[in-house]
Order: sequence, then structure tokens, then C-alpha cells
Amino acid sequence: MEFDLVWLLLGLPLAFMLGWGASRLDLRQLRAENRSVPKAYFKGLNFLLNEQQDKAIDAFIEAVQNDPDTSELHFALGNLFRRRGEYDRAVRVHEHLLSRGDLGQKDRERAQHALALDFLKAGLLDRAEDALARLEGTPFEGQARLALLAIYERSRDWPRAAAIASKMHGAGQGDFSARQAHYLCEQALEMAAAQDPASARALLEKALAAAPEAARPRIELARLQQRQGQPQAAAATLKTLASEAPAALPLAAALLVETAQASGQTAQALELLQQHYAAAPSLDVLDAIVALTTDSGQADPQGRLWYLRHLENEPSLVAAAKWIKGERLEHEQYHPQVQRALDHATLPLTRYRCAACGFEARQHFWQCPGCQSWDSYPARRIEEL
Repeated sequence: MEFDLVWLLLGLPLAFMLGWGASRLDLRQLRAENRSVPKAYFKGLNFLLNEQQDKAIDAFIEAVQNDPDTSELHFALGNLFRRRGEYDRAVRVHEHLLSRGDLGQKDRERAQHALALDFLKAGLLDRAEDALARLEGTPFEGQARLALLAIYERSRDWPRAAAIASKMHGAGQGDFSARQAHYLCEQALEMAAAQDPASARALLEKALAAAPEAARPRIELARLQQRQGQPQAAAATLKTLASEAPAALPLAAALLVETAQASGQTAQALELLQQHYAAAPSLDVLDAIVALTTDSGQADPQGRLWYLRHLENEPSLVAAAKWIKGERLEHEQYHPQVQRALDHATLPLTRYRCAACGFEARQHFWQCPGCQSWDSYPARRIEEL
């Protein structure tokens, strides 16, 4: 017992000394690590938080010069250059990172993605395409494919856009069936412009198979059939459109009038339009009804009664202007001036508006010219929204 007590008394001071020595080593290591981080890095971070980007860039450049092996400083500096629009300097920073042999795989992939973004922002689409293609099989693969898709759409390279969309669809990155149908329709329009209606028709039928619920393939197919002198087939295609995608019928209302008049199916088309108007009133459908009513020689040849019916339920300035156009006013000599003023006032109301960015246009677009979104234009005029 006495022996054990002696060893215990000797062991306590020894344990204390060992613990004190270990704590000193930890403090020295912490101080060494603090000294290894350049002070310029903290200066740059402070400038960045205070939104002083010029001073932050200078501080980060100094930090990189003091410690060229720190990859995080390079990434911070490259991102700052890109945000300021100095794309050539951002490219040099990220290319320097990729040239380092000691860079880890994760940082290498990150630098490759950053370099692709530099090229995209700079508008160097060819170099961006090459940089993005190298990201296949990396954690940045999904983002790279989306960027490639945007490049191919911007350059109107529809076959390559379709190939990327097919990859993304197969990888579960979203449903691209409607987008695929648009690509096929774009190619079909090119074939039709090149006087190759057979190829155009084949592409449109393929688009219908890819997205049976999509409205555009049927509308484009009906236009093609009408141009080829097949009004009955075109009318049948639009009838299917009315049942499969009724919300898009206003976009094809004028075309339906043409096909009905050419095929002698005015009564059937008028009945179809009236049924659609009763379910969902629309200015374009209303104009088509008025046109067919005039053509059929019914009691109201100018369609004024239909515009009045619309005004009973909808306070529409567009419908009112069209009704007044066919009326005789008390001071008829002033009618042209009044009509011109009304037409000018209603012109902005007859435009279409993108639901994604608010871009307005006189015609309907399947892809917004402003934000490049697909199917973002409702099939209704601004006054009806």
C-alpha cells in the first residue's frame, strides 16, 4: 500500500508536466497556422463584405502572391474577376489552377466548371462548349448539360439540343418531352422553308409522338396541311387540337376559319368555336365566330351582336372598339378620328405577355425572346389576363 502511494505521488507531477507540454505544442501549432494564413486574405474578405470589390481584388492578389499554393484564394479571386466582367483575368486564374499537378480531383473539377462559366459569361460559346463537355461524369454534369442546352438553343442547333435533352430526360433530370417536341417543330419549319414538306410532316408527326398533349405540333401540322391544299385534313387536325389542348385553340382560331372556308365546313367550325367560347370566352375565338357568322350569311352579317354579348360579361375595350367600328354614329363625320383613337388605345391590350419575365410582343412566341423560356406565353391577350 505504501509502495503504491509513492508511485501515485510521483505520477501526478509527471502527468501535469505532460499535459502542460501538450498544451504548449497545441498553442504553437495554432500560432503557426495563423501565421501561415496571409493577412491579405482577411483584408480581402473584409473588403468583400463591405462591397469594396476593387480593394478586395488587390488584397486577394497579394494573398495569392504570398501563398500561391492556396487553391481557395484562386477560386475567390477568379470569381471576383468574373463578377466584375474581367473574364480574361478570370480565365487566366482558373487555367493556372488546372495546370497545377498537385491539384486534387474535386478542385480540378471545380476549376473546370469555373472556367466554363468564364467562357459562357464572356460569350465564347465554342470554348464554353468544350469546357462543359469535359464535365461529363462529374458532380457538375447536370449544370453543364443545362448550359450546353442553352448554347445549342441560342445557336439554333436543334439536333444537338435534342441529344442533350434526351440525355437529361433519361438521367431523370426533368421531363423534356415538350422541349423535344419544340425542337422537332423548329426543324420542321426549316424543312418547310426549304420546300421539303414530306420531311417537315415526318418531323411534326414525330413531335406528336414525343408529346401527345402539346399544342404546337398540331397547329404547325394544320398549317402545313393547309399550305399543301388539304383543308379538310387541316380542319380535322384542329378539331383534335380543340379536344386535346383546348387552351391553345385561340392561337389557331384564325387558321380554323381559313380551313373551314376552304373545305366547306363553316357550320361545323362555327359550332366548335361557339362551344369553346361558351366554356372559355376569348377575343381570338370571338373574332373567328364573327368571321364565320359573316361568311355564313346569318342575320347579323357584321357580328356586332357577338361583340355586344361579350361586353355584357367582359368589360373589354377591344371588343367595344370592334363593335363601334361597324356602327353608324350620330356624328358620323367624326367616326374615323374616334376609331383611330380607339384602335391606338387597344393596341397594347392585344399583345401577348411572357408569364416568366413580362416581355410583351404583338405575336405569340413558343420561346420567349427575352428570357428564352419555353411555353411561357399564355394563349390569351393582355386584356384577358
